[in-house]
Amino acid sequence: MFKAKIFVSSIKNLLSHPQFEHQQWRGIVKVRLKWVKNRSLDHVIDTDTDLKAACLLKDAIKRSPTGFLTAKSFADWQKLLGLTVPVLRFLRRYPTLFEEFPHARYVNLPCFRLTGTALLLDSQEQSIHQAHENDTIERLSKVLMMMRSRTAPLQSLHSLKWDLGLPDNFEKVLIPKYPDHFSFVKAPTGVSALRLKRWREEFAVSALEISNEGEEMGDEYRQFKRGQTTLAFPMNFPRGYGAQKKVRAWMEEFQKLPYISPYEDSRHIDPNSELMEKRAVGVLHEFLSLTIHKKTKRNYLRSLREELNIPHKFTRLFTRYPGIFYLSLKCKTTTVALKEGYRRGKLVNPHPLVRLRHKFYHVMRTGLLYRGKGANLIPREDMLLKDMGNRMEDKEEEGDDDDEDEDEEYEEIETGDEYDEETSDVED
Repeated sequence: MFKAKIFVSSIKNLLSHPQFEHQQWRGIVKVRLKWVKNRSLDHVIDTDTDLKAACLLKDAIKRSPTGFLTAKSFADWQKLLGLTVPVLRFLRRYPTLFEEFPHARYVNLPCFRLTGTALLLDSQEQSIHQAHENDTIERLSKVLMMMRSRTAPLQSLHSLKWDLGLPDNFEKVLIPKYPDHFSFVKAPTGVSALRLKRWREEFAVSALEISNEGEEMGDEYRQFKRGQTTLAFPMNFPRGYGAQKKVRAWMEEFQKLPYISPYEDSRHIDPNSELMEKRAVGVLHEFLSLTIHKKTKRNYLRSLREELNIPHKFTRLFTRYPGIFYLSLKCKTTTVALKEGYRRGKLVNPHPLVRLRHKFYHVMRTGLLYRGKGANLIPREDMLLKDMGNRMEDKEEEGDDDDEDEDEEYEEIETGDEYDEETSDVED
């Protein structure tokens, strides 16, 4: 932490130098790249879409005063949940989590409540939230510290609660416990928002700075860092990119630009400069680092674009820097992932909540075997979770020997061109 603070101080001195203004534009060469479809990460996004929908439905049932939901109540939730099938069909797929029964008054109205297994998993989830509450508060504080006004609309935070690992109804069960940290305010637009009450200097260190405190990054671009006084982003390029001279020259110039912490004031930087572009890359890198799945939907970032001080057409940064980010078009939406967070389609350092969600997913998949066979044939929750735990251990021992590069498909794009920023088949 001490080294990181010294680094930030040195960058501040560099940026305040009068001769620095003309250096903000370095004329980095633009090269022709190819967008690479990564099947491993696409599979993760596809899997997590159903997992997220099931968890959100679990929370909705738990919040319901009756303890169940009727088919009529969730009839129009399909788009909201990001599903490609009707919600009723989705719930019936997973009888290990959702138990169907007829309404007491309207026998033709299907209702759903949580199974004992789902309730047990939810109890484990609440225990994780309690045990890691300090980590959650730090993560939420850092998100607000990246905002210009230290404020974020509650609606945007609700959209991000899955990605940030926030508990359901966090504004009621978590925020009131920390009145010295947060306050509810009205944004200039009139919407309800959450504000950080005081700056936390101990949190103002980015993931990139933390990763460089203990050891130097080791990747194929180490040769570019010789003699540099700034931090460089880890690069994980698709197959063949590292051998392209133009790409290497482009990344060398990009890495040599000073790293601007996403927690630093950026108003002094020319908005059209390469330095501001690197600062924007740093902001997106940090934001994705704060998510527990190291990914989020593009539209969630768009809702915070002005507060984060990133370009209006920021999607070009994801396609322009494929060594840092991966842009996916799976599930009729646009998702961006931090490539360094994954190895062979798996999270490198999964959060405990992510591990619990993996359990939830395995119980979901088991439910496919029992759908339509009757609730009396479904194993008890203790046997179901025991069997699921054994299968997860076996899978971890087997490992994943698939090479991501073998699953890549190429499609050419120009690094300077803008991806269609304003259209999406489904609003996120």
